[in-house]
Amino acid sequence: MHASRLSLEAAPLAGIPAIEPGADLAALIADAATRTGVKIQGSDVLVVAQKAVSKAENRLRALDDVVPSDRARGLGAKLDKDPRLVQLILDESTDVVRAEHGVLITRTRLGHVCANAGIDSSNVPGGLVSLLPENPDRSARHLRAQLRDRLGEVPAVVISDSFGRPWRLGQTDVAIGCAGLTPLDDRRGHLDSFGHELQATLLAVADEAAAAAGLVRTKEGREAVVVVKGLDRYVTEPDGPGAAALLRPREDDLFG
Repeated sequence: MHASRLSLEAAPLAGIPAIEPGADLAALIADAATRTGVKIQGSDVLVVAQKAVSKAENRLRALDDVVPSDRARGLGAKLDKDPRLVQLILDESTDVVRAEHGVLITRTRLGHVCANAGIDSSNVPGGLVSLLPENPDRSARHLRAQLRDRLGEVPAVVISDSFGRPWRLGQTDVAIGCAGLTPLDDRRGHLDSFGHELQATLLAVADEAAAAAGLVRTKEGREAVVVVKGLDRYVTEPDGPGAAALLRPREDDLFG
């Protein structure tokens, strides 16, 4: 599985219109591929932006409909954030990890540790915010099954979102949902080029596929899907454990 070298190609799938609540993502992807002449193969990985999935699943919320609690008002005043937004963040979270310097870091109900529980207002109409999918792995599996029916091929699906990193500036796209792709490549126990046994090498394949897609997707555009070719060694027929496998167990988390 690991003998040959990889060569990657990542390109946005053009022609996908603005995603509306209730949209059939698989149909939009298949139609765009047909119109643009892109052949999606079962060995490909489709990296789908979280915002597209959230819109299709109607995970948009109007701030005017939110009644903030006293806790949300207090945190909002401390962080200079809209208390209605803070309330939604708290609703989507199990823990507040940090609330300082205008930044609210939480652990979401699915275990992701990120700013604002992944909620943001970019690329959505005014007055609305986008929440993460309720279960991104389930969303990825569902989309993959629909693509099988639409395309006659079964590509892997990764749902990506932009996360910041502790101790480093900038954001990078990571996998929050995954189906049909080995999310982690455990190289521990293998030998390096000097014959030393690898002790800690655990490659985050799904995250790196998401990051590769992020390099060719513009945040200002509507490039909801990126087709990544060359990761066929990691593409699997079963849906697999999903991006949940990338989450560090809380008992091993030294910083959260």
